[in-house]
Formats: sequence, structure tokens, C-alpha cells
Amino acid sequence: MTDKLQNDLNNLVEEYNFIGSKNFKLVVLFGLLGDFDSFEYAINLKNLMDNNLDKNLDIFAMAIGNKNGKEKFCNFTGFPEKNLIVVSNNQIHNNLRLSRGLDIGLGGWINMLLMLSGINSFKTIKEVLRGYIGDRKAKQIYSEFDKIDVLNFLKFSGNSFKQVFGDGYLRPFELATFRLNNMNEIIHNWKDYILDEKYLPQRGASFLLNNKNQVIYKFFSNDVLGYSSNMRDPMAFLFDLIKE
Repeated sequence: MTDKLQNDLNNLVEEYNFIGSKNFKLVVLFGLLGDFDSFEYAINLKNLMDNNLDKNLDIFAMAIGNKNGKEKFCNFTGFPEKNLIVVSNNQIHNNLRLSRGLDIGLGGWINMLLMLSGINSFKTIKEVLRGYIGDRKAKQIYSEFDKIDVLNFLKFSGNSFKQVFGDGYLRPFELATFRLNNMNEIIHNWKDYILDEKYLPQRGASFLLNNKNQVIYKFFSNDVLGYSSNMRDPMAFLFDLIKE
């Protein structure tokens, strides 16, 4: 941990009033609101809150976006609006030396498509494939009681995954279905979620701070669909670190 990074994070916490009242503080920097990783990470954080696993942890996030996008993002993901700050550019990301992703000079769309194909984003293909083939070492997403609506066209219950593939693990097509729903939301509200396409490749980061605002854990993303060091259990890094 460099003194500069620690100082920059201290300034960030103070400037945006990321104060909190608990023993630990998680500060997450998303890229664009409309990034796949932003949606997926926010939903995982919301689930953590719903299960009362944040009783010793304040959670704050920042993303590149606008007010309309923030409102829609929070409505869809369930992430609390009061805990999310939107900014108009990636200056803070640059100050903290986050990865800007690929830039071959042909615009954000081309850069993002190349990263999705695995160029300069080496773990992405593996993560995309995992969404289709499933993962015996990861948790399932849908319960048998969940109602699933894919693209407002295909409607079924989570029980369908159980009947075909069993339960107790991440079933084939389950994660892909979840991500397809996120993508559908992004596409239908593109202008609100994608403030500027040049920021599409921008990657995020996570910083866990103790009650003295000292960084005790950090993770910088380099890949699309790589917002955690362990994508099989993206929130696992917290549980050993935030014990009372």
C-alpha cells in the first residue's frame, strides 16, 4: 500500500462523506453504471445486505453516470441510492490508478467488444463460458420459487433449473440467464446508463478500510466480468476480514 493511494482514499472518503458508523468500510468504484460488472456487483452487495451480512460493514460505491441512470440502476439492482455517488468522468479512477481497459483508438464500443472476446481481458472468456456450462463449486442464483422473465419473451420459474439440473450449485445457463436480464436492462436504458461510450472499458476496484480508514484489502479489476478475485464467490474476501 503506497502512501499516495492511502491519502487519495482518505480524501475520497472525506470529500464524498463516506463516513459510516460501523467497524469496517467497503468503498467500491464501478466503471460506468451500465457496465456488466457494475450491475452484477451491486446485486451481490444488495444480497449481502438483505442477509444482514453487513452488520459490521458500511458499503459505499461510486460510478460514472448521471442522476437518471443512478435512479434506474438502484431500482433495478436494489442497491441503496444514498450509498451510491455518480460522477461525470473517470478522473477519480485515474487518480487511484485503476485500469482504463483496452484502448486501440477506435472508440469505447470496439474496445469493449475486443475485451469481451478476451483481448487484454484474459479471464473474460472463462467467465462467459462458466455462465453457460455452470460451476459445481459456485452457489446457485435462483431458488425454485423465483419467477424469471427473459427479454419479456421467455417466462419460467427457478424450479425449471432444479428439474433439469438439480440444485445446490450454479446450474448450466443460470448465470448466463442472470446476465442476460442485466444486459436487457442496460440496452433498454442505454442513454441513462452509458454516460459516455469512451468509458466502456473502464474497470473498477474495491477497497476495504478499517475504523481508522486504513486500507486492509484492495482489489483492482483488469477484466470484464472480473470484479472480484474469486468470481465463484465474489463476496468471499469480506467474510474473514470483517469479523467482529
